[in-house]
Formats: sequence, C-alpha cells, structure tokens
Amino acid sequence: MTNYMVSVTHLDKAFKRYTRIRHRLLEWLPGGRPHHDLHWVLRDLDFNIASGESVGLVGRNGAGKSTLLKLLTGTLLPTAGQVTVNGRVAALLELGMGFHPEFSGYDNVLMAGQLQGMTRLEVLACMDEIVAFAEIGDALMQPVRVYSSGMMVRLAFATATAVRPDILIVDEALAVGDAYFQHKCFRRIREFREQGATLLFVSHDPMAVKSLCDRALLIEGGRIAMDGDPVQVLDYYNALIALDEKAIGHHEVHIQADEGTQGIRSGTGEVKIVSARLLRQGQVTYQVFEGETLDLVLDLAIHQDLPEVTVGIMFRDRLGNEIFGTNTHQLGMSEQLQKVQAGTQISLTFAIDKLNLGPGNYSLTVAAHGADSHLAGNYDWWDQALTLEVGFGGGTRFSGVMRLPVKATVHRAPI
Repeated sequence: MTNYMVSVTHLDKAFKRYTRIRHRLLEWLPGGRPHHDLHWVLRDLDFNIASGESVGLVGRNGAGKSTLLKLLTGTLLPTAGQVTVNGRVAALLELGMGFHPEFSGYDNVLMAGQLQGMTRLEVLACMDEIVAFAEIGDALMQPVRVYSSGMMVRLAFATATAVRPDILIVDEALAVGDAYFQHKCFRRIREFREQGATLLFVSHDPMAVKSLCDRALLIEGGRIAMDGDPVQVLDYYNALIALDEKAIGHHEVHIQADEGTQGIRSGTGEVKIVSARLLRQGQVTYQVFEGETLDLVLDLAIHQDLPEVTVGIMFRDRLGNEIFGTNTHQLGMSEQLQKVQAGTQISLTFAIDKLNLGPGNYSLTVAAHGADSHLAGNYDWWDQALTLEVGFGGGTRFSGVMRLPVKATVHRAPI
C-alpha cells in the first residue's frame, strides 16, 4: 500500500460573501436567514503526495494555491471533502506569519518553534543553528517591526526548518530574499529531499520548480488543470497565460503529439507554424554532434493580413531551463516580415554555424507572434516542437550545457 503523506479527496472551499456589513450581523441573530452568497475558490480537488515526493504547485494569482496550502496546514477548514496530512509539517506561507512585531526576533523564534510542536527546550537547543542560518546579527534581539522583509524571511525560514520536517510546505515567501539566501534555502531544501522529506513548493519561478520538483500540479480556476511532469505542466501553464483575454474565449489550447514532435501549442491562429524540422547537411535529423552546423527550418501559413510577424526559437535543456533564444526582430529581419497577406506561405531558416551545446538532450520551442514579443499577439506558440540529442564533438572536454571559448594561461614566479 502506498504511503501517502498528503491525501486530498473531493476538496471544496467556499467563502461567504456579503453585499453589506449589516448582513453578517443579521445572520447571527436568532432565527436569522442567510444573507450571503458563496464564492467558490476550490472545487473537487483530488490528489495524493507520496512519502519523499517533491511536488510543485503552480497557477495564476487567484487560482486558489494559497487557500489550498492553508487547508493543508489546518489554518482553514474545508467546505466539503477531506484533507489528510501524515507527519510533522513545517510551513512557510506568508512572510513572518505568527511573528509579533513588538517582540524581539529571539522571542518570536521561541514562540514560532513551539507553535510548530517543539518544546521550549527543543527550540533553545536549536537556537544557535537558527541564528547562524538566518545571519541577521544583533538584530535578533531587536523588535521584529524594525526588520526588513529580507530579514523577516531569513528568520522565518531558519525557524521553520530548524528540525527536518516530514512535510515541508514553502510558498512564494522565498522570492523576497536576496540571491545568496535563496541559494542557501534551496540547498537546505535539497538536503531535506535527500533525507526523505516530502516537499510541496509553490513558486512562479519555473526554473526553481523544475530544479526542486519531480512532479507539478497546475491549479486553474480552483481545479486541477494538469498533474504530471514539471516541464509538461509548466509548458501548459505558459500556454494558458500567453493567451490574451480575447483569445481565451475563442481559441483552444491543446496538446499535440506527432511522430518526432510532442508539445503544447497555443495561439490565436492568424499565423500557423505548419512544420518545423532540423537539418544536418541537408537531411532531417534529431541527432547532431557538438560544434556542427545545424539548420532549423520553419514553414508558416498566414491566415490573416498582418502588419508584422516575428518568428522566434528557444533551446531548452532536459529540465526545461532556457538555454538560448532569439527571433527575427532581434536578428534585424523585421522589414522582411512586414505587411504579410492572408494566403501567403513563408519558409524561414535559422542557420546555426556552430552548435556549441554540450552533450545531452534538448527541446526546441518555436513561436510566431506580433512585434518584438508574444505579448503583442500570440499567433502560434509551440513548446517542445522538436527534440534534439547532442553528442560529444571534437575539442577539449567541458561541463555544462554550452561551450565557451576559454583559454587558460600559467605564469610562474619564484617565491
């Protein structure tokens, strides 16, 4: 039997919404009838998280992510359905939540630790480690109200993770910290993962989700829109947010899977990328060696008269991290793609003289949009249109995803 740390079954959450303040009072009076309507934030959520699993939670602002986390931590009760959490939970939700502004950082650590289920002696035993990790110096003995947001998140994270939890829930709070402390937090999270902790991580940073998580849940409109591999889920999420308000009501976001291609497409349809292919020495290929010449050929069909079309490409590594991207606007080709007419067929070649990608597997995203970015009109956005396997070429060995022209020199001098 699978050991689930988190189980959510038919979960619904609604908040009462009153049109006037006095309506709330009228409901409380004996015999009072309802004076509210219900605003549904979450509807019929079903998912499980196994022990040791790392799950990213993504979605637009207002999708219901924070409400779900509060239900998981017990700070809210469900309207319907069931939430089961097994094990000790450490949650970093809202910045400094539970900290009293007039108490010192030291006193707040003592209180926060005990609220997490630790005894006072256990918190004191961890105090030196908490102080060392937070690195806020003498401010520890100052009232929290004088703290910057960065200092607050340092102390809150250090306290929440002083003892490895069974389940670690992290919301967007880490985005407030500086780059140095973010790296420090992610290193601790990875250590917890290696030790078997279960992670639920909420972030709008796709690279962080891909790096930390082996599964992702997309919440859209209070429901689970997709559950699966982080790269696929984030591609679908990007397709959703790339649609403007007009497109949302008229055009379908769909997953396309053909031989040699698999990806998520979105767009308003004024331009269609009919085909995408990689050519090595004039032949279609999905394999190439580092340092070779490679051509990416795109065939486009124009379905509506447009003042301008921009065509772009993006290389991503196996985790979905962006490696290199460019488009016809950035390449100074805008004049060649202006005043395009409906019924026109366009073939475009991106020629790469020397592919300086390291050995590994990569995917290509291709797009057709207006002006210099997809925000000016997302005609056709195709994530993972092609996959490419790069083998080791000639030259010196190196690590990473891209070769740089590095030379080393040595100078010796007597001591």
